[in-house]
Amino acid sequence: MIVCCLVALVLTSSTKDKTVTIFMIGDSTMANKDISHDRKERGWGMALQCYFDDHVRIDNHAVNGRSTKSFINEGRWQKVLDRMKPGDYVIIQFGHNDEKPREELHTDPGSTFDYNLARFVREAREHGGIPILMNPVVRRNYFIEAPANDDDEKLRTTTFKDGVKMVEGDSLIDTHGLYRVAPRDVARRMNVLFVDANQLTHDLEQGLGREASKKLHMWFVPGEEPSVPAGRQDNTHYNIYGAHVVARLLADALCEEVPLLSRYRTEADITVDKHGRGQFLSLEKAMESIDPLKPCKIQILGGEWHRPQLPKKSKVEFVLRDGAKFTD
Repeated sequence: MIVCCLVALVLTSSTKDKTVTIFMIGDSTMANKDISHDRKERGWGMALQCYFDDHVRIDNHAVNGRSTKSFINEGRWQKVLDRMKPGDYVIIQFGHNDEKPREELHTDPGSTFDYNLARFVREAREHGGIPILMNPVVRRNYFIEAPANDDDEKLRTTTFKDGVKMVEGDSLIDTHGLYRVAPRDVARRMNVLFVDANQLTHDLEQGLGREASKKLHMWFVPGEEPSVPAGRQDNTHYNIYGAHVVARLLADALCEEVPLLSRYRTEADITVDKHGRGQFLSLEKAMESIDPLKPCKIQILGGEWHRPQLPKKSKVEFVLRDGAKFTD
């Protein structure tokens, strides 16, 4: 079995258009992000559409700063249930904010956290859905002792000089404790599909090592990234590159747990999408990043686009998806 963070994704089978809809519920590590002013933060769920073809539709309901408790109390879970149809898959990934001390967020593993996870499972099944539990993705924590962190959301307003100054070691240290264990326990107890996103992302970040793993996150020295000129040391949230690396990893894990999805798994060198799901917002920027004489598959998600002028011997392949089309 495999696990992932507490996010709720739902796969809906449609006999009319033969698509699978994936609703996602969870926290900021998978949520859709504000891409205005060329912001670079992305959730892995935001990038997931790039790794499944048009037979799969991603509907991401994850929200920054939410725990299982607040997601339920704000009525967000009910909105997913209202849209759920028999045969939908529901992927559930939380944990980062359930750990926080604030009363409106906090739950305890082994009791309230497990109860909320079980509620997601039970109510999804009552609506004919098929739940998939995931535990939380890791934080990039190489500190011998994890720094105090009462709110991951505060990391977005800090600058590089505000970042933690503790010396890092060579081993990734867990920050989730029993919050990474509870989803697995609930999955075993209730016979639920499980994706171990925590272990998968731990192996990813540990494999990259202390320095290279920074490239997955909103971790920029001053002057490195124009959208955060003062720099940032955010070891929780992903940048564009990191979101796509993790989305690809978890897409493979989902296909392993749900073989139906493997027939819809797709891959491209670059994805362009005006809503920020791909690596580039504009086709022009995507073309500037490649050598058109070398093989490159570019998929375009939705919208109307001007066809790029390419040399006669170009080896670029365009894949138009989600109603995308060239206007000339």
